Amino acid sequence: MVEEEKEEIPEVPEIQPEVKPTEEWIPKTSLGKEVLEGKIKSIEEIFESGRRILEPEIVDKLVPNLKSELILIGGRSGKGGGIERIPIRITATMHKSGRRFRVSAFAVVGNEDGLVGIGKGSSVEPRDAIEIAIKKAKLNLIKVKRGCGSWECGCKQEHSIPYKTEGKSGSVRVILLPAPNGVGLVASDEAKKILRLAGIKDVWVKTFGNTKMRINLITAIFNALKNLYVYEK
Repeated sequence: MVEEEKEEIPEVPEIQPEVKPTEEWIPKTSLGKEVLEGKIKSIEEIFESGRRILEPEIVDKLVPNLKSELILIGGRSGKGGGIERIPIRITATMHKSGRRFRVSAFAVVGNEDGLVGIGKGSSVEPRDAIEIAIKKAKLNLIKVKRGCGSWECGCKQEHSIPYKTEGKSGSVRVILLPAPNGVGLVASDEAKKILRLAGIKDVWVKTFGNTKMRINLITAIFNALKNLYVYEK
């Protein structure tokens, strides 16, 4: 009897995402050259000009204190027959030579002071997928409008959001409501990651739809935070 070779499933690395600035950076865009030369000294100048960020090194240069978190989008069989959540999703496609695996990851970056971004990356190796996701999250960086919109508080500090906002992605719809100081983040553990990195300390979150699809959940919250500027002229 000839034993059949078993296909190896990619292992999940035990790593914590870190945002490290690139030591040697040669900018390829005019915006990157201006940042490297010191003509642009803050990320707010880029937001005000409306120019698009195409190089993640620009964010590394202007926001050195950026932090990152991985969203637990995957799952594997755990102890006792349950499902253990993991930060990567493994998919397989059939070929003539057998199954080929691909890994995807979903990351959130922020400075916990009004800046946040999300990104999804895929690759053959888990570490590469995580790195791509973090780079894409830097390119999707937005500024979050904060305030104190709760009638129960009225402290005029930037601990919550100024007013009610909504966001949608796929079947998931999210409503964010201002909360008084001390309430905290009334949301799921994964939703707390993006809110915490955005610098929001108190908020009520209402969700509708298939929230188990965590990519749609985080994207809906991201869209809700982006919609805070819809009413600005």
